[in-house]
Parts: sequence; C-alpha cells; structure tokens
Amino acid sequence: MKYVCFVCYCFLLIPLCNSQELSEKAGDSLYREDQFYIGITYNLLGKKPAGVTQSGFSFGLHLGFIRDMPINKKRNKAFGIGLGYSTNGYNQNILMSRGADGKFDYELLGSSGTYSRNKFNTHVIELPIQYRWRTSTPSDYAFWRVYAGVKLGYMVSNISRYKGELGNLTFYNNQDFNDFQYGLTLSAGYNTWNFHVYYGLNNLLDGNAKLNGGSIDMNAIKLGLMFYIL
Repeated sequence: MKYVCFVCYCFLLIPLCNSQELSEKAGDSLYREDQFYIGITYNLLGKKPAGVTQSGFSFGLHLGFIRDMPINKKRNKAFGIGLGYSTNGYNQNILMSRGADGKFDYELLGSSGTYSRNKFNTHVIELPIQYRWRTSTPSDYAFWRVYAGVKLGYMVSNISRYKGELGNLTFYNNQDFNDFQYGLTLSAGYNTWNFHVYYGLNNLLDGNAKLNGGSIDMNAIKLGLMFYIL
C-alpha cells in the first residue's frame, strides 16, 4: 500500500514539475530533458522451466536520476547515464526452502490451492545508460520521445515468502541469485505517458539453483509505464 501511495503522490507532482520546467526552459537554449524518472511495471518471468507458472500481479517500482547529455545543436539527441533503484516482485509456483545442508532446494507447488502466497522480491541498485531522441524545444515540454539503452544492476537483497499449509516461510537467498543483472530497455511515448520495456539478458538465478535436476534459467521481463520529469 505504501508503494501505491508513493506513486500517486508522484503523479500529482508531475504536472507541477512540468510547469516549472516550462518556465525554466523558455529562455534557455542549453536546456536538458527528463533527468528524473519513476516507473511502474508488470513483471514476467521468461524462459520458465516446464511446470512453472505465474499468478496474481507481479509489481515493480523504479525511480532514479539520469544525467541528460545532448550531442547536437538542436539538443533533441542525447546520451543519458544515471543511478536508480528498483524493487520487483515475482509471484510464481516455485517453493524455495533451505535444506539441512544449508543449501536451497527448489520444487514446484501443486495446483490444489494449498498456499495463498508464494513470491520473491528483489531490491536492485541500477545504472541506466540510454541513447535519447525527442522532439523537444526550449519552449515545449510536451513532446515525443524514444529512449533506448541498457540497464546494469546490482541486487543488494532478495527475499522469498511463502504462506500456506507449510506455514509462513521467509528466506533471504544470497547463494543462488545472480548479484549482477543487466538487460535492454526501451521507453517511448508522448508527454507524461511512456511505454517501457526491460528484457533481462542474464538469469535471475545462477547454475546452482536446480529444479527437477535442471537449471532454473529464468530471466526478467518488465512491461509498464515510465514517467519523466525535470
């Protein structure tokens, strides 16, 4: 609920920031665009092993700062590099549990409805790098944009939660999750509303994580909206 309230607050803030941006840009031929961002995504798991399914809404929240660096006189083309944070939830049916040897075991949960929640969350510090094209001018803050690039991330923590007939289980898994995450990004849209997609190029879990004897080679796919301000 606190994430929803925070996002709503940011939506209310966006028009005020855009108004301030317009007054500042009107007499500035050396303006910069879109240096703060906030986004919400629906998170999917790609390359799922056989039997793995997702249910419910897997939510992602993304925010940060990107330094805009125009590369032409019109300043409608630029590179951007920044620093951000994201938290991502993934609802799925892989039960994660710690074995007697201290290592993690993975098994598929049945479809009999014997659990009400099974998900893992990640918290990632991110480095977005973008090539930016837009139709902006010093006096116009409502414009088309296409921003493509890569996003590098370091997973600072993760947590797995299960609630069901086995009880309430919570695990922090620093063994099998890949600390470094990276993928391709694309944001495109007009004015405030921009479609955003992220496609992970490496797996969320490393080769030590096994399900039915095979590696769990799932990657992250995120679809949603990105909002740029200032």
